[in-house]
Amino acid sequence: MAEASNSDIGGEKHTFKIRRLEISDKRKGYMELLGQLTVTGSVTDEDFDRRFEEISSYGDDHVICVIEDEWTGKIAATGSVMIEKKFLRNCGKVGHIEDVVVDSEFRGKHLGKKVVEFLSDHSRSMGCYKVILDCGVEKKVFYEKCGLTNKGIQMSKYFD
Repeated sequence: MAEASNSDIGGEKHTFKIRRLEISDKRKGYMELLGQLTVTGSVTDEDFDRRFEEISSYGDDHVICVIEDEWTGKIAATGSVMIEKKFLRNCGKVGHIEDVVVDSEFRGKHLGKKVVEFLSDHSRSMGCYKVILDCGVEKKVFYEKCGLTNKGIQMSKYFD
């Protein structure tokens, strides 16, 4: 666990710690935070626990990080990275960053940048030759500030 930053919010001193997701984080508002990004659906405690165990079984190939506000115990930010193993580039690896979100209460504190740095550093430590992510046009400037470069367009096909 590493210190992410310190901030004054409403006159209170907050300390943020960045670390990997823990199974107890559901009680700390993790699912509600993801709900600020997209639809989460109704995830029971049992569903969460099963998925947590499944993701944990992938080891360092799928990492979810969170930033916890130590003052309140609330999860303030999160993101994940999945390591893709390729045949290209001498059987290289690519990190795919996903689901980066900062709680609306904590935006503007550079927590999103800390999440992207944490996930990028993990990808580098895993031997990835690059890290990539998809984002909406409105997030382009933010990710450029995180050191990423626009390399094309995103295409998707959703399944019902």
